[in-house]
Amino acid sequence: MAIWNLGSINIDHIYRLDHLVRPGETIAAHSYALGLGGKGANQSVAAARAGARVHHIGAMGHGDDWVIAALHKAGVDTTHVARLHDHATGHAIILLDAQGENAIVIHPGANRALNLNPAALTAMRPGDTLLIQNETNLQAPAAATARERGLRVIYSAAPFDVEAVRAMLGLATILAMNAGEAEAMFAALGENPPVEGLLITRGAQGAEYRDLRSGRITHCPAFRVQPVDTTGAGDCFAGYFAAALDAGLTIADALRRASAAAAIQVTRPGAGDAMPTAVETDAFLKDHP
Repeated sequence: MAIWNLGSINIDHIYRLDHLVRPGETIAAHSYALGLGGKGANQSVAAARAGARVHHIGAMGHGDDWVIAALHKAGVDTTHVARLHDHATGHAIILLDAQGENAIVIHPGANRALNLNPAALTAMRPGDTLLIQNETNLQAPAAATARERGLRVIYSAAPFDVEAVRAMLGLATILAMNAGEAEAMFAALGENPPVEGLLITRGAQGAEYRDLRSGRITHCPAFRVQPVDTTGAGDCFAGYFAAALDAGLTIADALRRASAAAAIQVTRPGAGDAMPTAVETDAFLKDHP
């Protein structure tokens, strides 16, 4: 099996601060770092490091070759990443406070100028998984094609937009979101959208999977760690969860494995660069029976 990820690729500009900037305030950062990010790239790296075969479908500007190198190093196939000369690579300004909380501003750039590559679509096979987030264009057409070809479609409804979610109903197999996004969706669309399952992450309160066909809810507690940087934690969870399902694990085991990976990830600075390997996750689970 394989995971195909129609996803964003961002360059993260990370600033560490005593506290998040207030309106009208100017403060100096303690440090600055450059890293790989974007919800799509983060999920691709997480799934690849979890052991899945991952193909990324996306777009970047011209240059920034270190980004492609970082994806390759993580084990992600980038054959279907287009290089667009008239668009900047997507990027994010990430502010981190002393407690590891963040505030993020994103410029989509090339991520919103995607064209679906026919070669990528025809290479998808029944039983594969398509990951999608809400940081690119063409989510619904890609999902429709994937479902026609017999793929599982996991849609991370973030950044949350109710109309984008509405367009994916009937196309996504699983909706993945955090607790705040879930509440916003329930308020707008009701608690039983037409999908097979809901994956809801709740930070320190753990995660749950709602099987909307059977009504069964599977809970998984969070592992207790001291967070350093929570950027990309949800993407780590989603990527590992997708990889676990791709490998044939049960929902309960997929939740536990994804929770362990996210627990490791938040103890490290950065987003895509902080995703743990399968070996590291195995060791963590062994130490936390």
